[in-house]
Amino acid sequence: MTIKSYAEIYDIWNDIPGIGISDADSEESITRYLERNPNSSFVYYDDNKIVGTILCGHDGRRGYIHHTCVLPEYRSQNIGKILVEKALEALKDEGINKCHLFVFYDNELGNAFWNKIGWKKRSDLLIYSKNI
Repeated sequence: MTIKSYAEIYDIWNDIPGIGISDADSEESITRYLERNPNSSFVYYDDNKIVGTILCGHDGRRGYIHHTCVLPEYRSQNIGKILVEKALEALKDEGINKCHLFVFYDNELGNAFWNKIGWKKRSDLLIYSKNI
């Protein structure tokens, strides 16, 4: 994934239900994210069209996945799984051995996808957030 494709990627994120878009997804913020994590976020192309994305990075200890999505007409072709595998391999290459991800509770399709490919929902953690 490169920032050159930002407009197309953002449009996909914005059109997919269950993907939460915020000011943290501005071009400036995504540029900063990709500069800090240049090797672990990917897009999937059909010809010259982006049909899937995964935004992935790490903090030096753990990996984190955000905004994994595939256009509806391209689902059930293992594109999401391929993107996840590529991101996890990139994290592994950087010495990261555990990855977390964020999914909204009401994102039924997303939750079903993660369960299907073997991810486990944690019951021992809560996420707290604060605007700064």
